[in-house]
Amino acid sequence: MNVKSPVRMTLLAATLAASFQAIAADPAVVFDMGGKFDKSFNEAAYNGIEKWKKETGKKYLSFEITNESQREQAIRRMAERGASPIIGIGFGQASSIEKVAKEFPKLQFAIIDMVVDLPNVQSVVFKEQEGSFLVGTIAAMASKTGKVGFVGGMDIPLIRKFECGYKQGALFANPKAEVIGNMTGTTGAAWNDPARGGELAKAQFSQGVDVVFAAAGGTGIGVYQAAKDSSKLAIGVDSNQNHLHPGTMLTSMLKRVDTAVYNVAKGHKAGMTVLGLKEGGVDYAVDANNAKLITPEIKKKVEAAKADIISGKIKVADFMADNACKL
Repeated sequence: MNVKSPVRMTLLAATLAASFQAIAADPAVVFDMGGKFDKSFNEAAYNGIEKWKKETGKKYLSFEITNESQREQAIRRMAERGASPIIGIGFGQASSIEKVAKEFPKLQFAIIDMVVDLPNVQSVVFKEQEGSFLVGTIAAMASKTGKVGFVGGMDIPLIRKFECGYKQGALFANPKAEVIGNMTGTTGAAWNDPARGGELAKAQFSQGVDVVFAAAGGTGIGVYQAAKDSSKLAIGVDSNQNHLHPGTMLTSMLKRVDTAVYNVAKGHKAGMTVLGLKEGGVDYAVDANNAKLITPEIKKKVEAAKADIISGKIKVADFMADNACKL
C-alpha cells in the first residue's frame, strides 16, 4: 500500500490552498448590454478595472453579456471560479447579484447603479441629478432658442433622475427655458439603438431645440451624430465623450463609474456607497475639445452652482426620492 507522508500531504494541501487564494484574489467584471466599448457606461467601468490592472499588475476576469438571460449565468460562473469581488455593471444585474451572492456568502460582490442589501455586497449609486443639473445649466446658457432637449435610453426611474436634474439646471440658468424630453424605449434594446436616438434628436431639433443631452448608452451615438449633421450642440454622458465630435459636443455629464469600479477592485466595502459632486462621483467635462464652447460666463455660473450644491445651498431634487420633475 502506498501511503503518502504527512509532510507531503501538508505541502500538497498548502499548494492547493495557495492556488485557490490566487484565483479568489482576482476580481471579475460582468459588463451589461451594449458591451465594454459602448463609449459610455460600460466603457467607463472598463477603464476603471483597467486602471486597477495597470497599477497592481494583477489580472481580472470579465464577460460581456449580449442578452439578459446571460447575467445570472455569467455571475455564477465567476463565483464558481472563485473570483472576488464580482462586479455587476448596471442596475439590470441586481437580481442576479443578489441570488448568486446568497449562494456564495464567502465571496465579495458589488453592483453599480442599484442597491442589494446583503452583507457581502457593496452597492454603488450616484447622484445623477447633481451632475445633470450642471449640464442643464450649461445647455440653457449656450442655447440661442431657449429650448433644450433630453433623450433618455430605457424609460426607468434612474434615467428620469438625469432628466429631472437637467431640467432643474436649465431652469436655474433660464427660468423661461423649455425642456423637451423623449425616452428611446422600455426594454434593454433602448441602450443600443443609435438610429432611433438620431430620429428623436432630429424631431426635437424640428421643434426648436438647439442643445440636446443624451443619457442613453450606445443610443447616444446617434444623437450626437444627428446634432453634428444639424449643426446643433450635444451633451455626452457617463464617460467624457467630448472627443467624439469636437465643436458639437458642448460638454459631457461625467458619472464616475470608472472610479467606482476601481475603488471596489482596490478595496471592497460592503454596504451602500453614494457618489455625488462632493465625493467626486459626478461632474461635467471641459477639455481641449470643448474649451471654446464653455465661455467664461458659463464657467462662472456653473462653477458657482457646483459649489452651492456641494455646500448644500442648492438642493437638487431627486426624481426617485422626491417624485419631482413630472415632465
